Amino acid sequence: MEIRIQAIHFDATERLQAFIQKKVAKLEQYFDGIITAEVTLKVVKPETAQNKQAGIKLLLKNGDCFAEKINDTFEGAVDDAVEALEKQLIKFKEKVRAK
Repeated sequence: MEIRIQAIHFDATERLQAFIQKKVAKLEQYFDGIITAEVTLKVVKPETAQNKQAGIKLLLKNGDCFAEKINDTFEGAVDDAVEALEKQLIKFKEKVRAK
């Protein structure tokens, strides 16, 4: 699986990128047909406590999944988005098996 990280209007630190790589790579245990993961990070205006947004789009063999979450840290937003994607992948896998 290829993981692309895009930080809009800022530079993501090495530590943040490593964290995202580790978290998103774990999604493969739920569904092994993931081709690409595109992670988009941006700071939502105006400056409030909950202003870090992470969107993760997964391109799968026969479909795709998307989750976007907002939190007070990018790590928290990525965690929330990965959790949502885990649930989506489990449902997607069950649908594929049912066919």
